Parts: sequence; structure tokens; C-alpha cells
Amino acid sequence: MVYKAVLWMSVALASFCLMAVAAKELSNEVDTFQVLFFRSFIGLIVITSILLASRNASLFTTQRIKLHGMRNSVHFLGQMAWFIGIGLLPLAEVFALEFTVPLWTALIAALFLKERLTVKKLLSIAFGFAGVLVIVQPGMKAIDAASLIVLASAIGYAIAHTCTKSLSSTEHPLTILFYMSLIQLPIGFALAMLNWKTPEGIQWFWLATVALTSLTAHFSIAKAMQNAEATVVVTMDFLRLPLIAVVGVLFYAEPFEVALLAGAALMLFGNLINVASPKGRTSRVAEKQ
Repeated sequence: MVYKAVLWMSVALASFCLMAVAAKELSNEVDTFQVLFFRSFIGLIVITSILLASRNASLFTTQRIKLHGMRNSVHFLGQMAWFIGIGLLPLAEVFALEFTVPLWTALIAALFLKERLTVKKLLSIAFGFAGVLVIVQPGMKAIDAASLIVLASAIGYAIAHTCTKSLSSTEHPLTILFYMSLIQLPIGFALAMLNWKTPEGIQWFWLATVALTSLTAHFSIAKAMQNAEATVVVTMDFLRLPLIAVVGVLFYAEPFEVALLAGAALMLFGNLINVASPKGRTSRVAEKQ
């Protein structure tokens, strides 16, 4: 089944890279709030169509609307910061800093979901923050606001992931996606109207690309997780960094520093420590499947 996970992760990697390219093309051309509005608008149409096709009306209902509201408010801010960062930093640096999300999630889950911070998680967090220091290089160069914006985005995503983990105990994944688009749509619309400029020509293509790749990326990761261990998926996900670095160098003449690879390697190692299971436990899980 690992080959299926590889195929799904290939789709996810392509989706993430295309999304970043689309965001780069739209930066300084279309207002960030408009991008987020159209992302939610197109996403809502797609998810609603899927739910209607399923003929399961219960997928439209929820008993936890307050948590959905909190999750999507923070997620919206995280997305906003990510899109701003894409326009200010090299693509590779944005992706590298984004890989701190699992580390922030571990800390936030410990605070709000009372998950235990084991030695393994603490080691993972330590390696992750070491990777951030290598990339940002405080003391050796000025820490620019753009890097802090992307780190803020990662924290926002981590809070959203923590909320999602809680919601997933009672809600179907499609229900979570439906309310994500439904709640973020009016927020994006209200903010987009402050500086509205109707997109033109190729901008519509890039807006559709952002919306569709965001759905295919997360769906593909979920499918990959069903077909392989988390360690395999996490390792493949880190291939996003060299791939997007090549895209940045070839199409946007962006620099690619060794510090990015070194910092990302530390974060990868930290994530692998966090998701690795003892051999005996892995065997027992496999026997039950």
C-alpha cells in the first residue's frame, strides 16, 4: 500500500507547489483578502456539491459551531499571513518556516487538550526550534518582519490543527471543510470589499488554482495517511522544500541558501522523532489492521 501513499503524496506535493506559485503570481496583483474570499467561494461550491452528491444531510449539521468559528477565525489569519509571506520571502524560506507547524501544534495541544509532553515530543520541539534558528539566523542577520509573519502563520495553522483534532472526534472531515469555507467566506468578503478590484484575465486562473489545489493537497495527504505510516508521509512532505526551491530559482531567480537545507533537515529530524513508533507497537498495530 506504500506505493499508493507515494502516488497520493505526489499529488499533494504538486498541489502545494502550484498553490505557492499561484499565490506568488497573485501577490502585488490581487488583494490578499480577495484571494482568500475567492478561495472560500470556490471551495464552498466544490464541497457543497460533494455533500449534495452524497445525499447525507447530516453532513451539513454540527453541534459545535463555536469551535468551528474559533478554528476558522484563526485559520483565516494564518492563511492571510502565509499569503503575505509568499509575496515577501523566497518560496523555499516560506515552506521551511511553515514546517514548524507540527512543533507549535504539540505545544498548543499540551496546553489546551491536556496532551502529555513526552521526552520524544520535547526533543522534537527542540530540534524544530534549532532548525528555525539556523534558517532565521538571529544575531548574524537582521530578523525581518516577513519571517516573523510566516512564523505567525505557522502558529495560526497549529491552533487550527488543534481545533481540528478536537472536532474530528465528532465531525466528519467533509463537515469540517464545509464549515471552513462557509465561515471564512463572509470574513473574506467583508475585508475584500475594503479594497475591491475585480480580477482580470489570467488572475482568474491563478485564483481558481489556489482554491482547487488547497482542496486536492489536504485530501491527498489524508489519503496518503490511510495507506502508509505517518513517518513515510512526513518524510515525503519535506520534499516540498527542495521542489519549491528549484521552482523559485528557475522561475523567480530566488537565492537558495545552505542554511535553509540545514534548518529544514533539523526540523525533519524533529518531526520524525515525534511520529516514530516503537517497533513492537508498530507490529501490534499492523496485526490489528
